[in-house]
Amino acid sequence: RVKESPTERFKIENFKDDIKNYQPINEQENQDQKVVIQLIEQSPQILTRDNYVAHITSSGFIMNPILTKVLMIHHNIMKKWAWTGGHADGESDLLAVALKEAREETGVKDIQPLSSQIASLDILPVSSHFKNGCYVNTHLHLSVAYLLICDENQPLKICEKENSGVEWIDIDMINHQYFSEHDVYLYHKLIDRAQKEVEKIRWK
Repeated sequence: RVKESPTERFKIENFKDDIKNYQPINEQENQDQKVVIQLIEQSPQILTRDNYVAHITSSGFIMNPILTKVLMIHHNIMKKWAWTGGHADGESDLLAVALKEAREETGVKDIQPLSSQIASLDILPVSSHFKNGCYVNTHLHLSVAYLLICDENQPLKICEKENSGVEWIDIDMINHQYFSEHDVYLYHKLIDRAQKEVEKIRWK
């Protein structure tokens, strides 16, 4: 194994500290945080897909500046409207991963973080599937999510290898008529977090 440089070691410890220092908002996040930390400590490959059981992913929940809409993609594998995001693939700067994936999957160039802090921590099960002709076994995504902001007037572009649609969706549409129970829970958790972040900014 190649010895890590001091800079690489700092970045790795920094991502671990960000997860350890995250303040869970409920029992689900509290328990998921314990499991994620345990898996990080047990596996040196937690940032890569070489860990076939569980690995870190980073997602971006993209909202317009007045927090009335969410920019979503229609995911090719999941066959549903969802947030943007992807695998860390060895990168320990998880906010950078979320921003990169958001820009690639929506075509929007100017996307900025509402906050540099983690906004949601979740363990998400992924069913077995085929991707690019290769079988992917059932596994867990250790999901770290960030709140991102962009102007809804920017041009959108489908990323054909990842999605078949990119659209702004009113937050009122994120309900049980259009989304699963879990997705409604997950996305409303982030909407509430975004509203609280904006309130904090206003009071500064």
